[in-house]
Amino acid sequence: MTVTVKVAEAKAHLSELLARVEAGEEVIIARGNDPIAVLSRIRKESSIETAIAEIRAMRALAKPVTQEEIRAWRDEGRA
Repeated sequence: MTVTVKVAEAKAHLSELLARVEAGEEVIIARGNDPIAVLSRIRKESSIETAIAEIRAMRALAKPVTQEEIRAWRDEGRA
């Protein structure tokens, strides 16, 4: 997934953007409507520690889910 942000927003939310990049997203930084830079993850060797770090970064960005939502997903399409 790719997200585009303005320079001022990138400055104000750099830590959050870096967490998103660590989770696998690509961030385009734009001045006005003109893209000027891309933030993307530097891939390391595959390892269990890297996989765990990526999962934790993705979970940090996820919104909480209620039990009702989980049940609705489970029951979706059932008669």
